[in-house]
Amino acid sequence: MKTAVPCYYHLDVEVSPERVGQVRRILAAHLRLWELETLVEPVCRSAGLLLEAIDEHATDKNTSIELWWNGQHLITAVAEHDSDLRPDLDLRGCLERIAATSDGWGCCATDTGSKVIWFTQRARSGESVPLVPTAPVPRLREVLQVPRAVPVPALAAGGR
Repeated sequence: MKTAVPCYYHLDVEVSPERVGQVRRILAAHLRLWELETLVEPVCRSAGLLLEAIDEHATDKNTSIELWWNGQHLITAVAEHDSDLRPDLDLRGCLERIAATSDGWGCCATDTGSKVIWFTQRARSGESVPLVPTAPVPRLREVLQVPRAVPVPALAAGGR
């Protein structure tokens, strides 16, 4: 479907309400550069949800965002450095929405005490092409004239 060359992108950002929109546009630009237009909407929406939740609940607003494209799946990871932020309590609503729109997701801790929340999106094979209805091909019965469809004088003339 798209380029099979593996791609990687890393962005460090201090989250604030105005930065969420900027980060979404940056991620969208990279996905378009990688020819992954169909993944822009779900990935940017989910990343934006995570960033908004981190902005609302975390005391340490420094986060890292990474994108990995392997030719079939795009993995998006958001690392936050707040040891008090609990994904199971503070980010529950956000994670439920991400789980509903992604192919897979998870959360893991790092050696430094930060947490990484990741989700995957699979690139669908082929672009959707609208189907164009075609006129049905006439069958033999439709081509032959039925006697009821022929005018009566023509039937009388053919009978002599």
